Amino acid sequence: MITIIAATNRPNSNTLKVAKYYQKQLKEKETEANLFSLEHLPADVLNTDMYGKRSAAFQEIQDMINRTEKFLFIIPEYNGSYPGVLKVLIDACNFPDSFYDKKAALVGISSGKYGNIRGVDHFTGVCHYIHLNILPLRLHIPNIKTELDESGNLIQPDTIKFTNEQIEKFINF
Repeated sequence: MITIIAATNRPNSNTLKVAKYYQKQLKEKETEANLFSLEHLPADVLNTDMYGKRSAAFQEIQDMINRTEKFLFIIPEYNGSYPGVLKVLIDACNFPDSFYDKKAALVGISSGKYGNIRGVDHFTGVCHYIHLNILPLRLHIPNIKTELDESGNLIQPDTIKFTNEQIEKFINF
């Protein structure tokens, strides 16, 4: 099973739009993928699901993580890195079995001109620690507001070319 993680809890985010775009592109290539937005984490996850505790609400998320064989993380830039809520997800999941020896692709997005290069690099370090195997082609999409149309489709030819290449490699990964 493939799960796309929209790695922010911000409602109606560009991150979610890009995640939906990837989901649609995978479907066009006859590959189904679930989509999970971190805006759907339990509001009290820090109090109820850390350090071995488990709420019923988070158990559903943990079960989805357990069933997932490949993850596609869409990661916005937050203060020069990745969102803390993404680290909360990783920390709340069972270690080491949630991610160990599974596969992932990483996509960084930002409103600035670097496409969250540092955040993706920082998150890659976390992925290595939890033994999550990363697709070598990591994408960085800068100036995200100029990359999406009103329907949430990517519109810049180079970005479409590189996302298609990453999707093909991810399917075969």
